[in-house]
Amino acid sequence: MRCLKCNSLEDKVIDSRMSKDGLSIRRRRECLECGHRFTTYEQLEHSELRVIKRDGTREPFKRDKLLDGMVRACEKRPVSIDVLETSADAIANDLATEGLKEVPTRLIGPKVMEKLQEIDPVAFVRYASVYRQFQDVGEFIDEIQSLERQPIDPKLQPELFEPKSR
Repeated sequence: MRCLKCNSLEDKVIDSRMSKDGLSIRRRRECLECGHRFTTYEQLEHSELRVIKRDGTREPFKRDKLLDGMVRACEKRPVSIDVLETSADAIANDLATEGLKEVPTRLIGPKVMEKLQEIDPVAFVRYASVYRQFQDVGEFIDEIQSLERQPIDPKLQPELFEPKSR
Protein backbone atom coordinates (compact mmCIF):
# COMPACT_ATOMS: atom_id res chain seq x y z
CA MET A 1 0.00 0.00 0.00
CA ARG A 2 1.41 3.40 -0.96
CA CYS A 3 2.11 5.81 1.94
CA LEU A 4 0.10 9.03 1.60
CA LYS A 5 2.92 11.04 3.15
CA CYS A 6 6.06 9.90 1.28
CA ASN A 7 4.66 7.62 -1.50
CA SER A 8 6.77 4.67 -0.38
CA LEU A 9 5.40 1.20 -1.10
CA GLU A 10 7.15 -0.31 1.92
CA ASP A 11 4.92 -0.72 4.96
CA LYS A 12 4.08 -3.20 7.67
CA VAL A 13 0.72 -4.19 9.11
CA ILE A 14 0.55 -3.33 12.81
CA ASP A 15 -3.00 -4.52 13.52
CA SER A 16 -5.79 -6.32 11.63
CA ARG A 17 -9.40 -6.61 12.76
CA MET A 18 -12.52 -8.00 11.19
CA SER A 19 -15.44 -5.58 10.97
CA LYS A 20 -18.50 -6.26 13.11
CA ASP A 21 -20.49 -7.42 10.08
CA GLY A 22 -17.65 -9.67 8.89
CA LEU A 23 -17.61 -8.07 5.42
CA SER A 24 -14.31 -6.23 5.65
CA ILE A 25 -10.95 -6.19 7.41
CA ARG A 26 -9.48 -3.03 8.94
CA ARG A 27 -5.69 -2.90 8.82
CA ARG A 28 -3.50 -0.41 10.68
CA ARG A 29 -0.25 0.12 8.76
CA GLU A 30 3.05 1.89 9.35
CA CYS A 31 5.28 3.20 6.56
CA LEU A 32 8.77 1.72 6.88
CA GLU A 33 10.24 4.77 5.14
CA CYS A 34 8.82 7.71 7.16
CA GLY A 35 6.96 6.05 10.05
CA HIS A 36 3.55 7.52 9.09
CA ARG A 37 0.61 5.39 10.31
CA PHE A 38 -2.56 4.93 8.30
CA THR A 39 -5.62 2.69 8.07
CA THR A 40 -6.78 0.62 5.12
CA TYR A 41 -9.90 -1.46 4.62
CA GLU A 42 -9.98 -4.70 2.70
CA GLN A 43 -13.22 -6.16 1.36
CA LEU A 44 -14.49 -8.59 -1.18
CA GLU A 45 -14.89 -6.99 -4.58
CA HIS A 46 -18.22 -7.50 -6.28
CA SER A 47 -16.77 -6.95 -9.74
CA GLU A 48 -19.33 -9.03 -11.64
CA LEU A 49 -22.21 -6.71 -10.69
CA ARG A 50 -23.01 -4.02 -13.25
CA VAL A 51 -25.22 -0.96 -12.87
CA ILE A 52 -27.76 0.04 -15.52
CA LYS A 53 -27.97 3.83 -15.46
CA ARG A 54 -31.07 5.90 -16.35
CA ASP A 55 -29.80 6.52 -19.88
CA GLY A 56 -29.34 2.77 -20.43
CA THR A 57 -25.55 2.75 -20.23
CA ARG A 58 -23.88 0.12 -18.09
CA GLU A 59 -20.90 0.40 -15.78
CA PRO A 60 -19.32 -1.77 -13.08
CA PHE A 61 -20.82 -1.38 -9.61
CA LYS A 62 -18.48 0.68 -7.43
CA ARG A 63 -19.06 0.70 -3.69
CA ASP A 64 -16.87 3.82 -3.41
CA LYS A 65 -19.16 5.71 -5.78
CA LEU A 66 -22.13 4.69 -3.62
CA LEU A 67 -20.28 5.85 -0.49
CA ASP A 68 -19.27 9.16 -2.13
CA GLY A 69 -22.93 9.97 -2.81
CA MET A 70 -23.82 9.23 0.80
CA VAL A 71 -20.89 11.32 2.08
CA ARG A 72 -21.97 14.23 -0.14
CA ALA A 73 -25.52 14.04 1.25
CA CYS A 74 -24.13 14.09 4.81
CA GLU A 75 -21.73 17.02 4.34
CA LYS A 76 -21.71 19.28 7.41
CA ARG A 77 -24.04 16.87 9.23
CA PRO A 78 -23.22 15.02 12.47
CA VAL A 79 -22.74 11.65 10.76
CA SER A 80 -19.55 9.64 11.16
CA ILE A 81 -17.80 8.07 8.20
CA ASP A 82 -17.93 4.73 10.02
CA VAL A 83 -21.74 4.77 9.95
CA LEU A 84 -21.69 5.57 6.22
CA GLU A 85 -19.06 2.88 5.53
CA THR A 86 -21.19 0.30 7.34
CA SER A 87 -24.30 1.38 5.43
CA ALA A 88 -22.50 1.27 2.07
CA ASP A 89 -21.20 -2.21 2.93
CA ALA A 90 -24.73 -3.36 3.83
CA ILE A 91 -26.15 -2.02 0.56
CA ALA A 92 -23.36 -3.61 -1.50
CA ASN A 93 -23.89 -6.89 0.33
CA ASP A 94 -27.66 -6.74 -0.26
CA LEU A 95 -27.08 -6.20 -3.98
CA ALA A 96 -24.54 -9.02 -4.15
CA THR A 97 -26.81 -11.50 -2.39
CA GLU A 98 -29.72 -10.76 -4.75
CA GLY A 99 -27.77 -12.73 -7.35
CA LEU A 100 -28.32 -10.27 -10.18
CA LYS A 101 -25.61 -9.65 -12.78
CA GLU A 102 -27.02 -6.21 -13.57
CA VAL A 103 -28.98 -3.88 -11.31
CA PRO A 104 -30.76 -0.69 -12.39
CA THR A 105 -30.11 2.51 -10.44
CA ARG A 106 -33.85 2.56 -9.64
CA LEU A 107 -33.17 -0.35 -7.25
CA ILE A 108 -30.02 1.14 -5.71
CA GLY A 109 -31.34 4.65 -4.99
CA PRO A 110 -34.19 3.52 -2.71
CA LYS A 111 -31.79 1.34 -0.69
CA VAL A 112 -29.52 4.36 -0.15
CA MET A 113 -32.48 6.57 0.76
CA GLU A 114 -33.74 4.00 3.26
CA LYS A 115 -30.34 3.93 5.01
CA LEU A 116 -30.00 7.73 4.98
CA GLN A 117 -33.52 8.15 6.35
CA GLU A 118 -32.46 6.02 9.34
CA ILE A 119 -29.18 7.93 9.76
CA ASP A 120 -30.10 11.59 9.17
CA PRO A 121 -33.35 13.05 7.74
CA VAL A 122 -31.59 16.10 6.28
CA ALA A 123 -29.12 13.90 4.41
CA PHE A 124 -32.07 11.81 3.21
CA VAL A 125 -33.81 14.88 1.73
CA ARG A 126 -30.55 16.02 0.10
CA TYR A 127 -29.99 12.62 -1.51
CA ALA A 128 -33.66 12.28 -2.52
CA SER A 129 -33.61 15.71 -4.19
CA VAL A 130 -30.80 14.58 -6.50
CA TYR A 131 -31.98 10.99 -7.01
CA ARG A 132 -35.61 11.97 -7.70
CA GLN A 133 -34.53 15.10 -9.60
CA PHE A 134 -36.62 17.64 -7.67
CA GLN A 135 -37.55 20.54 -9.94
CA ASP A 136 -38.95 23.05 -7.43
CA VAL A 137 -39.30 23.91 -3.76
CA GLY A 138 -42.75 22.27 -3.65
CA GLU A 139 -41.16 18.85 -4.16
CA PHE A 140 -38.82 19.49 -1.21
CA ILE A 141 -41.79 20.50 0.94
CA ASP A 142 -43.76 17.40 -0.06
CA GLU A 143 -40.83 15.15 0.84
CA ILE A 144 -40.29 16.85 4.20
CA GLN A 145 -43.99 16.63 5.03
CA SER A 146 -44.04 12.91 4.23
CA LEU A 147 -41.01 12.47 6.50
CA GLU A 148 -42.77 14.29 9.33
CA ARG A 149 -45.79 11.96 9.03
CA GLN A 150 -43.67 8.84 9.46
CA PRO A 151 -43.20 7.52 12.99
CA ILE A 152 -39.62 7.50 14.24
CA ASP A 153 -38.21 4.08 15.05
CA PRO A 154 -37.63 4.11 18.85
CA LYS A 155 -34.31 2.27 18.54
CA LEU A 156 -32.97 5.17 16.44
CA GLN A 157 -33.85 7.81 19.03
CA PRO A 158 -31.33 8.61 21.75
CA GLU A 159 -32.34 8.10 25.37
CA LEU A 160 -33.81 11.26 26.87
CA PHE A 161 -32.79 10.21 30.36
CA GLU A 162 -30.11 7.77 31.36
CA PRO A 163 -31.62 4.53 32.68
CA LYS A 164 -31.57 4.27 36.47
CA SER A 165 -29.21 1.65 37.79
CA ARG A 166 -30.59 -0.53 40.52
